[in-house]
Amino acid sequence: MRNLDINNRFFFTLFGVGFTYILAFFFPVLMWIAHGLLTLVVIAFIVDYMLLFNQKNAVQAQRILPEKLSNGDQNSIKIDIKNNYPFTIKTKVIDEIPFQFQKRDFNIERTIEKNKNILFEYLLEPKERGEYSFGNLNVFAESPLGFVSKRFTFQKEAVLPSYPSFIHLRKYELMALQNEFLLGGIKKIRKLGHTMEFEQIKEYVPGDDVRTINWKATSKRNQLMVNQFQDEKSQRIFMLIDNGRTMQMPFNGLSLLDYSINATMALSHIILKKNDRAGMMTFSKKTEHKVAADNKSGQLRKISEALYNIQTNSYESDFSRLYQDVKYTIGQRSLILLFTNFETLDAVNRQMKYLRGIAKNHLLVIIFFKNAELQSLINTNPENIQEVYDEIIAEKFEYEKKLIIQELRKYGIYTVYTLPENLNIEVINKYLEIKARGIL
Repeated sequence: MRNLDINNRFFFTLFGVGFTYILAFFFPVLMWIAHGLLTLVVIAFIVDYMLLFNQKNAVQAQRILPEKLSNGDQNSIKIDIKNNYPFTIKTKVIDEIPFQFQKRDFNIERTIEKNKNILFEYLLEPKERGEYSFGNLNVFAESPLGFVSKRFTFQKEAVLPSYPSFIHLRKYELMALQNEFLLGGIKKIRKLGHTMEFEQIKEYVPGDDVRTINWKATSKRNQLMVNQFQDEKSQRIFMLIDNGRTMQMPFNGLSLLDYSINATMALSHIILKKNDRAGMMTFSKKTEHKVAADNKSGQLRKISEALYNIQTNSYESDFSRLYQDVKYTIGQRSLILLFTNFETLDAVNRQMKYLRGIAKNHLLVIIFFKNAELQSLINTNPENIQEVYDEIIAEKFEYEKKLIIQELRKYGIYTVYTLPENLNIEVINKYLEIKARGIL
């Protein structure tokens, strides 16, 4: 039968009976014992089979899936199993998870008491966007005898899309409210000034900026009063994502493009919570996947849908075309965060006139990446000539990145230079810092 699975316990028992028959050749008195054991094994096998196969719908199970998967994050997949047998069973769950995960040893074992159900979960971490197809949910049940198992099959097909990371958006929102992020300790953003959007006059409390004291109101109330300002709202924030060949480099299973897309999702969520307008576009040979800056209720979903199908290509990104499109598409002064990856100073100098052209009308922040592999070679204790050479080359590349930062800063272009895994926190911190300083 297709649903019948004979367990190892049955074969081990048969092996024991066979060994008894071998001994019976030397000790004939054991022959009857061997016959008796064989009879018991056959009867136990039949009883075990009848216990498992004599009841319909004896096991019920379902796979509880999220609406969509979050790319680069641990996604919870839950399984609910109910035992309708009048005895305790052992179950072995084999879920046919999508081929992209390349897990060939999926096996979860649980014991379920009679007429009870259990709920457990396992985690999947997708490394690329797209569709993930689940196959059968197979549950193998065995009775206390353990000679045979009956296979139950549920939910033959299920397809889930994997979208840019969204699971931790709430966490980033709470951190942004405090203006601090955990990154090697607590990194606090100090407000260096304020925008001129007046909110109210309130009583002074220790910690308020003394420069905001309203002396006229203070004299009237005979106590210290301060002007309270709020961050200027409805500012335009655009995220430009380079999807050329330089963004294909992978770190920890995710490409630089995917890290940038996840950071764009996280930053867009914070931007909209701050009542600013979030927009984005991608570029390589030309600009595409454009989403105009807005702060309406469906804006985050619109950005998520635009980011879903973005892929890298083998082209050299055309910054001259980007400059032209930014010039004619983004009319008002905006904060532009450009996700790309410059490896050498020459590469920056080739594009400098276009970057300066963008920075002339907008506040431009260039976001590029530290090479995690090279970082691991710096400040080590080399033990041979090869390791000395490796460290020197790594330091040369790191020095080149510092020159890039200095060259960009010379023309009033801000930078974020970070490890891929810290990108979300760094770009949100940079946005909050710009908001706090009121330089947009």
